[in-house]
Amino acid sequence: MSGTLAYNMRPQSLSDILGQEHIIGENGLFTKFVEKNHPMSVILYGPPGCGKTTLAMALAHDLNMPFRTFNASTGNKKEMDLIIEEAKLSNGLFVIIDEIHRMNKMKQDNLLPYVESGLLIIVGCTTANPYHSINPAIRSRCQIVEVKPLQKEHIIQGLHKALKSEKGYHNQYTCDEEVFKHIARLSSGDIRFAYNCLEVCSIIAHENHITIEDAKNALTQANAQFDKDEDQYYDTLSGLQKSIRGSDPNGAMYYFAKLIEYNDIESLERRVLVCAYEDVGLANPNACMRTVAAFQAARTVGFPEARIPIASAIIDLCLSPKSKSSEAAIDAALASLNHQSLSAPEYLRLTPVGLDDDEKYNYDRPELWEYIQYLPDPIAQSQFYVPWMTSNYEKALAENYRRILKHGRTNQMKKLNHTKKS
Repeated sequence: MSGTLAYNMRPQSLSDILGQEHIIGENGLFTKFVEKNHPMSVILYGPPGCGKTTLAMALAHDLNMPFRTFNASTGNKKEMDLIIEEAKLSNGLFVIIDEIHRMNKMKQDNLLPYVESGLLIIVGCTTANPYHSINPAIRSRCQIVEVKPLQKEHIIQGLHKALKSEKGYHNQYTCDEEVFKHIARLSSGDIRFAYNCLEVCSIIAHENHITIEDAKNALTQANAQFDKDEDQYYDTLSGLQKSIRGSDPNGAMYYFAKLIEYNDIESLERRVLVCAYEDVGLANPNACMRTVAAFQAARTVGFPEARIPIASAIIDLCLSPKSKSSEAAIDAALASLNHQSLSAPEYLRLTPVGLDDDEKYNYDRPELWEYIQYLPDPIAQSQFYVPWMTSNYEKALAENYRRILKHGRTNQMKKLNHTKKS
């Protein structure tokens, strides 16, 4: 066998692909692309080894379309220009873009009009969440499709096929069924990892028979990118956030340790900062500020040292009091706005027309500002902010809030402006 087992076993057509029924099943998007010979640009996102590039190549094969590959991380504008010129000459081209989340603005601007016109059909592949990492201009021109880690039964099916296939070991080896289960359990949905493990097993096997001992010697630990109890990278991020929200520093450290393997400070920073302001918020604003500073330090030093300031920030957030009052307040305001959009009262407008001076907002009377009605009349009594009494800081805010609510607010600006200065 020449080449690696994983390379040799890469499917050529959609019918050879394991799993991904939501994409290649009877009513799957790629299936319909082929049936109607009408492909569209797509972004495939999911963890390593789940088959994103393979899906893209198989789609091009089944559509009988020539394709080119472009790596957004290492490719340059000249390469992209050559692809575009080829597309013009051949009246269209299928392009597979690896690491599309790393495509810089210049490359994107160069690409956009040809994706818009349909001259280029692109399939972008990324391990990053496209809703957070890919420019909206690219996103809006593509269908977003999640590629999921393979189930254990799919991994086992692929390993059986590798032993029998002419492209694989062509029945040169026998294997205990326990081996397939062991590899599938530790591969965590990554078929490439599983094939590599089987290849190592074949090297150390005696008399062309692979035993569970061989498998255990070949696999000293689970796939570092995934855990057997996790299906997706984003589940690990979610586990981290929920551990912080639940004040469990041990759970948070476990999920953080897993995420270190990805070396992805950007995704981690976004999730932890959201957690800081969403779940801790006004209960401990200083912890939010310390989290920002921790990630600034982390980006400066990089991994592995970045784990230290990030761990400090995560533990700080875990054991801080929690308050979702600010998130609840803005969500309540958005809900009101969706129900009815109202204009600001005339006296709050930047250049009010037709008002006397004593009816306008008075910039020179700061003692009156907290007596002014700022909400439009139909919702003047609405209270979007409801304090969480989980910390001394927010209790102090709440006390001031109650004082202001007690004396109320008015839209009678003339009367208010004629109030004597205290």
